[in-house]
Amino acid sequence: MTEVFNWVDQLFAFVVPISNFLWDFPTNYAWYSNIPILGQFSLAILLLLGIGVYFTARTGFVQVKYFKRGIQLLTSKQKSKVGESQLTAFLLSTASRVGAGNIVGVTGAISIGGPGAIFWMWVSAFLGMSTSFAEATLAQLFKERKGDQYVGGFTFYIQKLWGNLAWVGSGMCILYLIYNMLSIPVHTFHVFTAANSVIDEVTGKSSNQTEPIYYVVALLIIFSIAFISFGGVHKVTKVTDKIVPIMAIGYTVVVLALVVINIAAVPAFFASVFKGAFQPEAIFGGAFGVALAQGLKRGLLSNEAGMGTATQAASIAHSNHPCEQGFVQSIGVFLDTIIICSLAGFVVGAGHLWSTSEAAWETLQNDKLGLFLASARELVPGTAADSIVVLFLSIAFGLFAFTTLLGDVVYAEIAANKISRKKSFISGIRILGALFFVPLGTLTVLAGLQLDNLWSVSDFINVVLVFINVPTLIVGSKIVMKAFKNYCSAPGKLFNSEEIGIASDVWTGRSDENDQV
Repeated sequence: MTEVFNWVDQLFAFVVPISNFLWDFPTNYAWYSNIPILGQFSLAILLLLGIGVYFTARTGFVQVKYFKRGIQLLTSKQKSKVGESQLTAFLLSTASRVGAGNIVGVTGAISIGGPGAIFWMWVSAFLGMSTSFAEATLAQLFKERKGDQYVGGFTFYIQKLWGNLAWVGSGMCILYLIYNMLSIPVHTFHVFTAANSVIDEVTGKSSNQTEPIYYVVALLIIFSIAFISFGGVHKVTKVTDKIVPIMAIGYTVVVLALVVINIAAVPAFFASVFKGAFQPEAIFGGAFGVALAQGLKRGLLSNEAGMGTATQAASIAHSNHPCEQGFVQSIGVFLDTIIICSLAGFVVGAGHLWSTSEAAWETLQNDKLGLFLASARELVPGTAADSIVVLFLSIAFGLFAFTTLLGDVVYAEIAANKISRKKSFISGIRILGALFFVPLGTLTVLAGLQLDNLWSVSDFINVVLVFINVPTLIVGSKIVMKAFKNYCSAPGKLFNSEEIGIASDVWTGRSDENDQV
């Protein structure tokens, strides 16, 4: 079996340099990389950052003006016979957004760029909130009805905005499904990593993932994902409605407890963030551009704003107006990056482990989860509470990874409707995700492999999606602005797409058509 996995890994080896080239382009050319500051940013990051600046300016800071409205929509009790509630759609997107990357990604950004990376992460999130508004608005505008559900997302609006060519939508859907399926083993690996930490903490000894208990963990992962995902979107959202608030609130409470315990370190933490944003410490290379690039990249990749990958969740919601779900999804970026990622940043930043021996820091830099947990221990030193804190944070990490894994499977189902809505086809997508790629992820972990080349395919398609989705958002910006101005002219009014020149079977401006109850 190991030989087969290694063969698969080598089969995709050619993708690695292509993926690295696209993510780094044009910083991999001396003429560009020598440009002060700008030379630190790849085209992909500039596109993601630029589109955020664009929509922030065009909407007059929609992420600020309509933040309160987004909260009101999340707490409203509006019901519909068709589609999911706005809160349910929000929690599904949060299940996917708030993943293992919120801990290991942020930890990695700080370990490379220093605490100053957190400041630039905040900047990227603020701008990304407006991008998420635009994406979600387009996803709502071009959603379609399927029985008592809505389906849609970036594969749908990309087809509509590029000449309504069927092959464009189907091609994007196939590309996304490949990306999605190859992300599943990665998130399965993160669930195992969390399980490893929990088991070690409970038993008090170091274990390895070839021990019998990990076969039990593998079976539990496979069974639970299959059981939930085969119930369809409705069943998945029922699970995320319950798990996401628990994991987010639980994680937040534990880290806030660490903040209170280390309240004296808070001023120094913020000082290191703001100072490090412009003058990083020598141990991180002392380069302003590194902190800037790491913070922006981590923030943008964490909240997915500009990639289009969170728009499937936005499309399933029932709303009176497309912009309403835009306001809601904008808050999702705020929660993901400004709150969840910042809490992880505090743990690592306040832990300040780079001030220990250089050898220990070099080792920890290569183990992102280990660095995060070691930083947490540093914040509760010399007490039995450190083991309890580490246990809770490991469980939270596992829940983050599990809900992301669940989100991968259901997002694939929603996107697949662009190709076919036949029950047999949708069932095939569920089988492929839950009963092939999830087991593949568990088997590679049990075999002691990581298949880095296979994961690079996911990274490759990720950057391709950026190069396609951001130009599409620019093309669709006129429609977004028409919808936004329409909302501003009459907040709360049922939207009729004909008012902005869009034909839709969903947006007729009539409550009986929208099945609002």
